[in-house]
Amino acid sequence: MTSLLTTRQDFFTRTFANQLPRPPPKDLPPPETFSSTSRPRQYYSRPQPRDLPPYRRAWPGLLALCVGGVGGWAAFLAYAANQERLSSSAMRRVLGELRESEDVRAILGGAVRPEPTWYLNGSPWVYGSVKMLQGNIDISFRVKGDRGAGTVYFTSIRRARGEPFRTLRFKIITDDGTVVLIPCQSSSVDNETHAS
Repeated sequence: MTSLLTTRQDFFTRTFANQLPRPPPKDLPPPETFSSTSRPRQYYSRPQPRDLPPYRRAWPGLLALCVGGVGGWAAFLAYAANQERLSSSAMRRVLGELRESEDVRAILGGAVRPEPTWYLNGSPWVYGSVKMLQGNIDISFRVKGDRGAGTVYFTSIRRARGEPFRTLRFKIITDDGTVVLIPCQSSSVDNETHAS
Protein backbone atom coordinates (compact mmCIF):
# COMPACT_ATOMS: atom_id res chain seq x y z
CA MET A 1 0.00 0.00 0.00
CA THR A 2 2.80 2.39 0.85
CA SER A 3 4.59 1.64 -2.36
CA LEU A 4 1.42 2.28 -4.32
CA LEU A 5 1.00 5.74 -2.76
CA THR A 6 4.62 6.55 -3.41
CA THR A 7 4.24 5.58 -7.02
CA ARG A 8 1.12 7.70 -7.47
CA GLN A 9 2.83 10.64 -5.74
CA ASP A 10 5.77 10.40 -8.08
CA PHE A 11 3.41 10.18 -11.02
CA PHE A 12 1.60 13.42 -10.18
CA THR A 13 4.71 15.40 -9.19
CA ARG A 14 5.63 18.19 -11.64
CA THR A 15 9.25 18.48 -12.59
CA PHE A 16 11.08 21.45 -14.17
CA ALA A 17 14.20 21.73 -16.28
CA ASN A 18 16.04 23.69 -13.62
CA GLN A 19 15.45 20.90 -11.15
CA LEU A 20 17.44 18.41 -13.12
CA PRO A 21 20.60 17.24 -11.36
CA ARG A 22 23.50 19.40 -12.50
CA PRO A 23 27.17 18.85 -11.69
CA PRO A 24 28.70 21.36 -9.29
CA PRO A 25 31.01 24.03 -10.81
CA LYS A 26 34.70 23.16 -10.87
CA ASP A 27 36.06 26.62 -10.03
CA LEU A 28 34.26 28.79 -7.59
CA PRO A 29 34.30 32.58 -8.17
CA PRO A 30 36.73 34.49 -5.97
CA PRO A 31 35.13 36.06 -2.96
CA GLU A 32 34.58 39.81 -3.10
CA THR A 33 34.48 41.89 0.03
CA PHE A 34 33.01 45.39 0.43
CA SER A 35 34.14 48.01 2.85
CA SER A 36 30.71 49.64 3.12
CA THR A 37 27.14 49.14 2.13
CA SER A 38 26.35 49.09 -1.57
CA ARG A 39 24.97 52.20 -3.27
CA PRO A 40 21.91 51.74 -5.48
CA ARG A 41 22.58 52.44 -9.13
CA GLN A 42 20.50 54.58 -11.48
CA TYR A 43 18.22 52.69 -13.78
CA TYR A 44 18.49 55.31 -16.59
CA SER A 45 20.75 58.18 -17.41
CA ARG A 46 19.47 61.51 -16.29
CA PRO A 47 18.75 64.01 -19.12
CA GLN A 48 21.27 66.75 -19.47
CA PRO A 49 20.04 70.27 -18.72
CA ARG A 50 19.07 72.14 -21.91
CA ASP A 51 18.52 75.81 -22.64
CA LEU A 52 14.94 77.02 -22.78
CA PRO A 53 13.58 77.87 -26.25
CA PRO A 54 13.66 81.57 -27.14
CA TYR A 55 10.62 83.50 -26.03
CA ARG A 56 8.44 84.65 -28.90
CA ARG A 57 6.20 87.61 -28.32
CA ALA A 58 2.59 87.18 -29.39
CA TRP A 59 1.65 90.85 -29.74
CA PRO A 60 3.24 91.40 -33.21
CA GLY A 61 1.02 88.72 -34.71
CA LEU A 62 -2.07 90.04 -32.94
CA LEU A 63 -1.23 93.58 -34.03
CA ALA A 64 -0.83 92.49 -37.66
CA LEU A 65 -4.14 90.62 -37.48
CA CYS A 66 -5.94 93.65 -36.04
CA VAL A 67 -4.43 95.99 -38.63
CA GLY A 68 -5.41 93.61 -41.43
CA GLY A 69 -8.97 93.34 -40.10
CA VAL A 70 -9.39 97.09 -39.72
CA GLY A 71 -7.88 97.68 -43.17
CA GLY A 72 -10.20 95.14 -44.79
CA TRP A 73 -13.24 96.67 -43.08
CA ALA A 74 -12.22 100.18 -44.17
CA ALA A 75 -11.72 98.97 -47.76
CA PHE A 76 -15.18 97.39 -47.73
CA LEU A 77 -16.79 100.59 -46.43
CA ALA A 78 -15.00 102.64 -49.10
CA TYR A 79 -16.13 100.24 -51.82
CA ALA A 80 -19.74 100.31 -50.59
CA ALA A 81 -19.73 104.13 -50.47
CA ASN A 82 -18.32 104.31 -54.01
CA GLN A 83 -21.00 101.96 -55.31
CA GLU A 84 -23.65 104.11 -53.64
CA ARG A 85 -22.31 107.25 -55.33
CA LEU A 86 -22.01 105.43 -58.66
CA SER A 87 -25.62 104.23 -58.61
CA SER A 88 -27.13 107.55 -57.47
CA SER A 89 -29.57 109.49 -59.66
CA ALA A 90 -27.23 112.50 -59.68
CA MET A 91 -24.48 110.37 -61.25
CA ARG A 92 -26.86 109.11 -63.92
CA ARG A 93 -27.98 112.64 -64.81
CA VAL A 94 -24.39 113.91 -64.98
CA LEU A 95 -23.44 111.12 -67.38
CA GLY A 96 -26.49 111.86 -69.48
CA GLU A 97 -25.56 115.54 -69.74
CA LEU A 98 -22.00 114.60 -70.72
CA ARG A 99 -23.15 112.35 -73.55
CA GLU A 100 -25.56 115.01 -74.87
CA SER A 101 -23.05 117.89 -74.76
CA GLU A 102 -21.67 118.94 -78.15
CA ASP A 103 -18.59 120.53 -76.54
CA VAL A 104 -17.68 117.30 -74.78
CA ARG A 105 -18.03 115.23 -77.94
CA ALA A 106 -15.90 117.74 -79.84
CA ILE A 107 -13.00 117.32 -77.42
CA LEU A 108 -13.30 113.79 -76.08
CA GLY A 109 -15.05 112.20 -79.04
CA GLY A 110 -18.00 109.86 -78.97
CA ALA A 111 -18.85 107.07 -76.52
CA VAL A 112 -18.11 109.18 -73.43
CA ARG A 113 -18.09 106.90 -70.43
CA PRO A 114 -16.53 106.67 -66.94
CA GLU A 115 -12.96 105.47 -66.97
CA PRO A 116 -12.65 102.04 -65.30
CA THR A 117 -10.08 101.32 -62.62
CA TRP A 118 -8.11 98.10 -62.21
CA TYR A 119 -8.47 97.91 -58.43
CA LEU A 120 -12.29 97.93 -58.67
CA ASN A 121 -12.46 95.24 -61.35
CA GLY A 122 -13.44 97.69 -64.09
CA SER A 123 -15.76 99.95 -62.08
CA PRO A 124 -14.97 103.70 -61.93
CA TRP A 125 -14.03 105.46 -58.72
CA VAL A 126 -16.17 108.47 -57.81
CA TYR A 127 -14.64 110.99 -55.42
CA GLY A 128 -16.68 113.23 -53.15
CA SER A 129 -20.09 112.71 -51.61
CA VAL A 130 -23.74 112.50 -52.59
CA LYS A 131 -25.91 113.63 -49.67
CA MET A 132 -29.41 113.97 -51.02
CA LEU A 133 -31.14 114.57 -47.69
CA GLN A 134 -28.63 117.23 -46.62
CA GLY A 135 -28.89 118.92 -50.02
CA ASN A 136 -25.24 118.60 -51.02
CA ILE A 137 -23.77 116.89 -54.09
CA ASP A 138 -20.06 117.25 -54.78
CA ILE A 139 -18.47 114.57 -56.96
CA SER A 140 -15.59 114.17 -59.41
CA PHE A 141 -14.60 111.22 -61.56
CA ARG A 142 -12.62 110.31 -64.64
CA VAL A 143 -14.23 109.97 -68.09
CA LYS A 144 -12.85 109.01 -71.47
CA GLY A 145 -13.97 109.06 -75.07
CA ASP A 146 -12.66 108.05 -78.45
CA ARG A 147 -10.15 110.90 -78.66
CA GLY A 148 -9.24 111.80 -75.10
CA ALA A 149 -9.94 111.65 -71.38
CA GLY A 150 -10.43 114.07 -68.51
CA THR A 151 -11.86 114.66 -65.05
CA VAL A 152 -15.43 115.78 -64.41
CA TYR A 153 -16.30 118.11 -61.52
CA PHE A 154 -19.92 118.53 -60.48
CA THR A 155 -21.26 120.47 -57.48
CA SER A 156 -24.90 121.14 -56.68
CA ILE A 157 -26.61 122.31 -53.48
CA ARG A 158 -30.10 122.80 -52.11
CA ARG A 159 -30.50 125.74 -49.79
CA ALA A 160 -33.70 124.64 -48.11
CA ARG A 161 -35.77 121.51 -47.90
CA GLY A 162 -38.29 121.29 -50.69
CA GLU A 163 -36.40 123.61 -53.01
CA PRO A 164 -34.74 122.38 -56.21
CA PHE A 165 -31.00 121.78 -56.39
CA ARG A 166 -28.83 124.52 -57.85
CA THR A 167 -25.78 123.59 -59.91
CA LEU A 168 -22.68 125.53 -58.88
CA ARG A 169 -19.99 123.75 -60.89
CA PHE A 170 -20.10 121.45 -63.89
CA LYS A 171 -16.94 121.22 -65.96
CA ILE A 172 -14.36 118.91 -67.48
CA ILE A 173 -10.59 119.36 -67.31
CA THR A 174 -8.97 117.23 -69.99
CA ASP A 175 -5.56 115.63 -69.66
CA ASP A 176 -3.99 118.34 -71.83
CA GLY A 177 -5.34 121.09 -69.55
CA THR A 178 -8.37 122.17 -71.59
CA VAL A 179 -11.30 123.33 -69.43
CA VAL A 180 -14.80 122.73 -70.80
CA LEU A 181 -17.75 124.34 -69.02
CA ILE A 182 -20.86 122.26 -69.54
CA PRO A 183 -24.18 124.12 -69.68
CA CYS A 184 -26.51 122.14 -67.47
CA GLN A 185 -30.23 121.89 -68.04
CA SER A 186 -31.00 122.92 -64.51
CA SER A 187 -34.67 122.10 -64.61
CA SER A 188 -34.19 118.49 -65.70
CA VAL A 189 -31.25 117.85 -63.39
CA ASP A 190 -32.83 119.51 -60.38
CA ASN A 191 -36.19 117.83 -60.89
CA GLU A 192 -34.58 114.41 -61.31
CA THR A 193 -32.41 114.90 -58.24
CA HIS A 194 -35.22 116.36 -56.20
CA ALA A 195 -37.53 113.49 -57.10
CA SER A 196 -34.98 111.01 -55.81
